[in-house]
Amino acid sequence: MATDLKAMYKTIMEDHFPEKMTITFGEGDGAQALVYEKVSWVIDGVRTGMRYGENPGQEAALYKLVNGNLVIGDVKTIEPGRYLVSDAELIQFGKHPGKINITDADNALNILRYLMERPTVAIMKHNNPCGVAQAGSLAEAYRRANMADRVAAFGGCIALNRPCDVETAKEIAKNYAEVVVAPGYEEGAAGVLAARKNLRIMVIRNIERLRDHAERKFVDFKSLVDGGVIAQLSFVPETRTRDRLKPALAEHGGRQYQIERAPTDREYDDMLFGWMVEAGVSSNSVIYVKDGCTVGIGTGEQDRVGVAEIARDKAYRKLADRMCWERRGVPYNDFRDEKGRREIDEEVREKRGGIPGSAMISDAFFPFRDGVDVGLREGVSAVIQPGGSQNDHQSIEACNEHRATMVFTGQRSFKH
Repeated sequence: MATDLKAMYKTIMEDHFPEKMTITFGEGDGAQALVYEKVSWVIDGVRTGMRYGENPGQEAALYKLVNGNLVIGDVKTIEPGRYLVSDAELIQFGKHPGKINITDADNALNILRYLMERPTVAIMKHNNPCGVAQAGSLAEAYRRANMADRVAAFGGCIALNRPCDVETAKEIAKNYAEVVVAPGYEEGAAGVLAARKNLRIMVIRNIERLRDHAERKFVDFKSLVDGGVIAQLSFVPETRTRDRLKPALAEHGGRQYQIERAPTDREYDDMLFGWMVEAGVSSNSVIYVKDGCTVGIGTGEQDRVGVAEIARDKAYRKLADRMCWERRGVPYNDFRDEKGRREIDEEVREKRGGIPGSAMISDAFFPFRDGVDVGLREGVSAVIQPGGSQNDHQSIEACNEHRATMVFTGQRSFKH
């Protein structure tokens, strides 16, 4: 075992992956091929590829699609040359990217591609968002996304859907991050960020292409432990406008159940914003959203009640930390004033973690009402979910009891 454990994180793996890779579908005259080329960067005068994979010691390579057009059924996949993350330019690289940095940036764009109308920031950690927010300015969107989960944002990947201005750069530079991704950097902004010596500053000049990518699919590969591969077409949310949402309606025992209250404009906006964010959250997941900002994000849990509770508990903890940080300049976990902690705890309980009036987003249907009840008890006013459970009537009744509204997307949004 190495005696200097820190050294393993400084290791750059020698890359033995080939320069080109071809994946062929079919054979003979009907064969279709996708041709990929390995990505590398010139760093300190040396051309090099990815730092390492998910962990030090794992070789990895990043490939971009350079040739071939694949049609599966009636779906034509994304054409070669429409690069985003696979063609990112590094303008600062205290450490050059590893697999996690690239996949975090990629999943951030997976979320942002549906949220291009307003300045939006997604902060990622371990391939999940820890804070996503929209606002009238990029700097305010960053502040909101960062404070949604300031603790998890430490060492994260920050993705911006607008060129980074100096004000936003100054806000980002106050905290430690691994990666900043933007379509460009206005004069002076990159210099502000460069003060963070190990920060990877990446330019993806084609972020505007995200508008086109919103409806395009690609082949999503999953490798199995025995070397096998599952190939599927990528997920695209079909419900991106309010006219595609369906008021919750179900039949059970010869009776029709329907939601009694229509959503307000704000609730529609929050539900659709949350549904777009949900496309980048690992399943099973439930998230709470309010005023275009995530309040609590529950990811990767095995049961829907549990993940609704995790998102709720995180909302409470994150609000406590935010109050402590903004008022005392100290993280809640480091705050030793017992009286002060009790005061914050009491205020957080009174505010119920900031959840009242929020939208509750679920990537799959609620099999029973117990999951949706978790949010409703905290003051959730709107629920968006796929629908389709045999017990949808239970969730509809639960919402009506709380004067909350609910809509169905008609589409599940699992991500594994």
